[in-house]
Amino acid sequence: MSVLSKVNTQFSNKLPFVLYALPNSKKVCALLQTNDTVYQFKEQDGFIMAPFNSKEVLVIPNDASVFIEEDFKDNAIQFEPLEILFNEIEKQDFERIVTLAVEQIKEGNFEKVVLSRSIVVETDVDCIDSFSKMVQRYPTAFCYVYYHPKIGCWMGATPEQLLKVTNHNFETVALAGTQKKADFTDWSAKEKHEQQVVTDYILECLHEEVLTLKVAEPTTVEAGELVHLKTTITGNVYSDENIKTILNQLNPTPAVCGFPKESALEFILKNENYDREFYTGYLGLWDTTTSTANLFVNLRCMKIEDGKSIIYVGCGITADSNPEKEFFETEHKSMTMRTIL
Repeated sequence: MSVLSKVNTQFSNKLPFVLYALPNSKKVCALLQTNDTVYQFKEQDGFIMAPFNSKEVLVIPNDASVFIEEDFKDNAIQFEPLEILFNEIEKQDFERIVTLAVEQIKEGNFEKVVLSRSIVVETDVDCIDSFSKMVQRYPTAFCYVYYHPKIGCWMGATPEQLLKVTNHNFETVALAGTQKKADFTDWSAKEKHEQQVVTDYILECLHEEVLTLKVAEPTTVEAGELVHLKTTITGNVYSDENIKTILNQLNPTPAVCGFPKESALEFILKNENYDREFYTGYLGLWDTTTSTANLFVNLRCMKIEDGKSIIYVGCGITADSNPEKEFFETEHKSMTMRTIL
């Protein structure tokens, strides 16, 4: 029986699982939990799932699960371009919040804030089929489906690594700025500044926890039909304890919250008017026996419920932001999930 068939059986039996494919990998992997217990993460090896604004991290533990993997078979699916269809009231509401954020930035309350919204698409979703489409459509992303009968079903294709650690060697990225790939020519001063804010914050978090630190030049990277500005940061940490400290300091980064973090977070919680849940949290693999971690920011994701999917999208707001342009940036980002429904 194939991995996807076994995951389907797990889903039918209402047992927790995570199905995933690492970036640029031809393998699909699954961790099938053997009971329906909700495990809190206490540094057990396994797959961890962390919300945006909570320390209550969940885990599908290795010692309560069965691991399976296989090579992925490409079915050469054709993806048709989708037309942007939006709700005018939702557009006006989001632009109002962006306008308020820009006013507060100009008043000096914070330098950047990342605002988000949710988009409800009324449709039945086959998670396993959508995962297959996702892996083919976004081979450079971390693609996953997470299911727990007591938590819910989430899936996504995130382009952003939060933290990768192997034998005390680490890698993280500063990712900001978004344009449509078809229209891209160069990055604006606003986008370069937004990306530099994220980079500077990450370096501030890291400098006391690491032995060495190397910062690459910013590069343009593709994520589906979009491009982003990315800086890769690498180095060595002193010990496993430093990894935990770095993780706590990085989450949430200015790429999903803002800067300064405290005032940006306060604005988000007061004005977004919905619960992000696991969107802009982090997820991925944790293994203390080999001192490895492979964690990603939970972007380009959606929550699956009966008869609908809830797609989560956001954008970075600075003093130069145009509310209407920011709204359409979120619409373009929503296409990552809409195209695989």
